[in-house]
Amino acid sequence: MRKEEFHLKFFMCVIQSRRLVRTSEGTAGEASTSRMLIPKPPAKTDSLKNLGTVEDPDTVGGVPIFKTEWIMTHEEHHAAKTLGIGKAIAVLTSGGDAQGMNAAVRAVVRVGIFTGARVFFVHEGYQGLVDGGDHIREATWESVSMMLQLGGTVIGSARCKDFRDREGRLRAALNLVKLGITNLCVIGGDGSLTGADTFRSEWSDLLSDLQKAGKITAEEATKSSYLNIVGLVGSIDNDFCGTDMTIGTDSALHRIVEIVDAITTTAQSHQRTFVLEVMGRHCGYLALVTSLSCGADWVFIPECPPDDDWEEHLCRRLTETRTRGSRLNIIIVAEGAIDKNGKPITSEDIKNLVVKRLGYDTRVTVLGHVQRGGTPSAFDRILGSRMGVEAVMALLEGTPDTPACVVSLSGNQAVRLPLMECVQVTKDVTKAMDEKRFDEAMKLRGRSFMNNWEVYKLLAHVRPPVSKSGLHTVAVMNVGAPAAGMNAAVRSTVRIGLIQGNRVLVVHDGFEGLAKGQIEEAGWSYVGGWTGQGGSKLGTKRTLPKKNFEQISANITKFNIQGLIIIGGFEAYTGGLELMEGRKQFDELCIPFVVIPATVSNNVPGSDFSIGADTALNTICTTCDRIKQSAAGTKRRVFIIETMGGYCGYLATMAGLAAGADAAYIFEEPFTIRDLQANVEHLVQKMKTTVKRGLVLRNEKCNENYTTDFIFNLYSEEGKGIFDSRKNVLGHMQQGGSPTPFDRNFATKMGAKAMNWMSGKIKESYRNGRIFANTPDSGCVLGMRKRALVFQPVTELKDQTDFEHRIPKEQWWLKLRPILKILAKYEIDLDTSDHAHLEHISRKRSGEAAV
Repeated sequence: MRKEEFHLKFFMCVIQSRRLVRTSEGTAGEASTSRMLIPKPPAKTDSLKNLGTVEDPDTVGGVPIFKTEWIMTHEEHHAAKTLGIGKAIAVLTSGGDAQGMNAAVRAVVRVGIFTGARVFFVHEGYQGLVDGGDHIREATWESVSMMLQLGGTVIGSARCKDFRDREGRLRAALNLVKLGITNLCVIGGDGSLTGADTFRSEWSDLLSDLQKAGKITAEEATKSSYLNIVGLVGSIDNDFCGTDMTIGTDSALHRIVEIVDAITTTAQSHQRTFVLEVMGRHCGYLALVTSLSCGADWVFIPECPPDDDWEEHLCRRLTETRTRGSRLNIIIVAEGAIDKNGKPITSEDIKNLVVKRLGYDTRVTVLGHVQRGGTPSAFDRILGSRMGVEAVMALLEGTPDTPACVVSLSGNQAVRLPLMECVQVTKDVTKAMDEKRFDEAMKLRGRSFMNNWEVYKLLAHVRPPVSKSGLHTVAVMNVGAPAAGMNAAVRSTVRIGLIQGNRVLVVHDGFEGLAKGQIEEAGWSYVGGWTGQGGSKLGTKRTLPKKNFEQISANITKFNIQGLIIIGGFEAYTGGLELMEGRKQFDELCIPFVVIPATVSNNVPGSDFSIGADTALNTICTTCDRIKQSAAGTKRRVFIIETMGGYCGYLATMAGLAAGADAAYIFEEPFTIRDLQANVEHLVQKMKTTVKRGLVLRNEKCNENYTTDFIFNLYSEEGKGIFDSRKNVLGHMQQGGSPTPFDRNFATKMGAKAMNWMSGKIKESYRNGRIFANTPDSGCVLGMRKRALVFQPVTELKDQTDFEHRIPKEQWWLKLRPILKILAKYEIDLDTSDHAHLEHISRKRSGEAAV
């Protein structure tokens, strides 16, 4: 049957039959939506089974953790929907605002209501908790609509002196008891979270005093006998130990990098030096990552003050940059930057130094509070949403013996950590800096911070060798479709290779260019300014190497290529497999190679993330925000948006979560006409509320027959008289644009890691005067797995790959699908088996082992 005939017949069947059993939420009861909404629940088990703990502790922001995995019983799987019945949750934001806080508030409210709990807003932070009255209001599902894309905090935040006094906390306790609230979610920095822990520790005494004063009854005191506290860290500085990223940090980096990119153009025009001051009184994370993201000449951070002769070193560095042909210099300064004696280093000090010593036209830009403003990035929206869901689960599962915890991010996993231990480690960092123990301060910041610093030092402080002879010859190429961040990876690879004394070649147009000899040597200046440029400067094609083995082998010999770094998507991975197979016929192919995943589809086996996916995700979110705004203005309108990704539903799912979509259709979770009917009916019910708009995402290859046009026609017909439908195919705009800070930083570190591995592997493969690498581990994919960058032989990844559909067989992000549906108000089961449990943690001190 032709596709057109299928669509016509199927469409007529849909119009003629509307057999939907409506539940109280307006979703399909009879028509099961489990196939599309969530993976099927696990098989019924007799009991909760501890699968065991990991013997070697990992660390999250400097805090060692031991992880425990769990399997839930089938009954517990369904219990989430009734977990909150009879309970009340209050959510507040305190301290400095941060983009993404609204996403967390929205998730707390909606998941709390989903579980049957009553949820309350506390307006104006702790001050609202103390003042009570209209400052504490019950939230509804609709009250958090259109909140996801807003910066700042809609419920307000304030510094509160009253809460620091016991009398203020007594008033706050009274307000909570009168409303029956025994669960408090606090979104803020370490000061706000410390205040929450103090409140919890005093709770029993506060209730006793209130009862003695006759302000509450004995029954009220009994019902509110204990207070559960869960913290979410909202801080643009990323200064809290215990989490990889705090809510707001990624968005702040977006604001900073946007400004740096804009300043770069004017600086080049006038050959100027710009000194940019960013926030970070006690933490240099923003400054450090910005320096990597824009290829800054120098960065000043409080954790690692410069050497005593830093003035001479800085001036020499700026002069060398100009000598190599650059028309500008960029210096990044954290507001808390100091020298080794603890004396502040200000942006004005640096400007005066450059003008006096070098005579360069130098300007200062202090970014200030612009870093806190604007729309949250896709990462912060997803982070806030995930943390909000986990916070509700932690609160409702809490007991009087459960310590106050903070929900943290470890790689792509949510973990719960004891709040005060994290606060203590955070304070230890500041104390170490105050006592000039800077090495210890760096270690306490965690491995990720240390890795960023090491890569920055290599790229900014190490002089490339003058000799051009080259220790080894390494070629770099792009393969597959272009992805934002590819150029940053090439730049890092080339410069790290030159620093190591290697001769670095660049190959134009992928494997096709390698076969045709489109190869040239790259020097330091060749890749200057590449970090912030989108697309692929080298050119990239999808051609695979197998049909050109003879020409490729000849050029490997001609150019004396001893190692190959392939930056690209699924074609780069399959090209690597073909190179491994070709080694049987061509000895010239027996050289080490490494694949760096770079594709908007995020479908390369062996890596949780690919370079370019974050940029594409933010592009989709920006478009969806504008479309939602349009729909909100016209009322009763549903938009169907088609995203890229091939058969991989990563972009559709994550964009749906970040943009607040009503549904996201993907290949990995097959759906039927009943599921489409259920979604239409859900939107029909939604139009009866105050939220009269809809957003549906569809992955481009989610279903051969249920095309974007088919779904649009179905929605248009079924929604007649209730809502209008529109469709939008985003297309190749998802591959374009300037890379996000995440993609720039990720690409830079991946390139550096790949070149370091390559240099070692070439030495290891040197035999009888030539390079001969024929072992499985000489051809690898460099990928991020949970929290680590790991090298995995391409041959070992074959069993993990669905080659027909060009996706990995297992994908971590599928576990986030239920969150998307719950936040869209679908009546489904929440699989709590993947929720984090409180980790056993211990802090590493000098000379102590983790226990």
